[in-house]
Amino acid sequence: MKAATHRHPPQAGIALIEVLVSLLLFSFGILGLAGMLTRAITVSIDAEDRNRAALLANEIASTMWLKNSVSVDTTAWQTRVSDMDNGGLPNATLTVTVVSGAASSAGTANAADIVIAWRAVTREAAASNAASRLVTRVVLP
Repeated sequence: MKAATHRHPPQAGIALIEVLVSLLLFSFGILGLAGMLTRAITVSIDAEDRNRAALLANEIASTMWLKNSVSVDTTAWQTRVSDMDNGGLPNATLTVTVVSGAASSAGTANAADIVIAWRAVTREAAASNAASRLVTRVVLP
């Protein structure tokens, strides 16, 4: 008796290779989506910080307008700007600089620059774009 020989078709196992390739492509897609989600969260946090900085600068400018003076208590405002529990910014600093040469009709200074700088917790300190900054100029009548 002759031993039976089984001939395999030339494409045996090709379905398994197709499944593995499709899993590889699917995995790259999922990794891409995870990366996009991470980036979207970072951009969202940056936008929220910029919005808070603008609101804080607006509060300082409103105080200047109410007092009709460009001088404010920067120590109290520095505490407010850097207080994360009270709507402040992470690692924030505040600088209020009177603009030289700008004076009202009474001869008093009437313009100041409000500079709020901060570093988001999502950014590394060594990164070139680690610090963010908002500058607002206030000119009183």
